Amino acid sequence: MATDYDAPRRNEADEMAEDSLDELKQRRNEAQSAVVDVDETDTAESFELPGADLSGEELTVNVLPKQADEFTCASCFLVHHRSRLASASGGQFICRDCA
Repeated sequence: MATDYDAPRRNEADEMAEDSLDELKQRRNEAQSAVVDVDETDTAESFELPGADLSGEELTVNVLPKQADEFTCASCFLVHHRSRLASASGGQFICRDCA
């Protein structure tokens, strides 16, 4: 089969522009028919993760007091190491994230 390399190439946009109005309406109806009606309340309640029942669990965490080389940010109220200190004015310490 001979190929004419000088002929203008056609792409999908050209083919879509030549489609009739009836064909376009038919395609639109086919695309919309794939929609499934789902009750929103059923979807959230039907999912149950394996091992997700943590009602009997108790968390134990060791909480350490603020160390001498740490400060509490006056903006985010998180405890940071002194290396994260951006500014200190009037006893108000600000971390690099908040500065």
